[in-house]
Amino acid sequence: MESDFKNIIDQLQQHKLWVETVGEQGKKLGLDEIDLRSIDLSDYSLDQAYFTECIFNSMSLQSSDFHNSVLCSSEFISTNLYGANFYKADLSYTNFSKSYMQSTKLAKADCYEAIFRDTDLTNANLVACLFYDTNFHNAILKNADISVASFKNVVLHGADLSGLRGVEEAIISSINIGTLDAPVILREEEAKRWIQSQAEK
Repeated sequence: MESDFKNIIDQLQQHKLWVETVGEQGKKLGLDEIDLRSIDLSDYSLDQAYFTECIFNSMSLQSSDFHNSVLCSSEFISTNLYGANFYKADLSYTNFSKSYMQSTKLAKADCYEAIFRDTDLTNANLVACLFYDTNFHNAILKNADISVASFKNVVLHGADLSGLRGVEEAIISSINIGTLDAPVILREEEAKRWIQSQAEK
């Protein structure tokens, strides 16, 4: 186990060098199915990396920079991600349930089948995100900005959308205001009107 731990630290250091030298030195990070909860990631560069099926549950990653990273199928359950940067990140199948994501930047992120159940996304930047089959069950989206974001088969049951911004500019194909077991599907203009009515509460 100790050699595995040292190997991961070495890879993180090589990636930091790769970022700092714009690819001239070091090596781009690629981790698969790694539990990172025992590592202090605050000293390392996390942007432009590959973290597939990695575990970040209950970590303190406030203001962390994951821009342009691939985080497919990773877990950030009950994680502190206040002010973190996921700009243009691939968050497909990523689980953010019960995480603290106030003021987080997810602009232009791919959130295909991502899970944000019971997640606090107050004041989050969701501009131009792709939300396909994304789950916001009981999420808090107060004052978040969804300008030019795309919504298709998105679960919004129990979500707090008060003060939601950019609704008129959002591309809304369909939403589910019921549950996964008992879906209530609204489409296009009807869906947009429903979201707007919730935003005005």
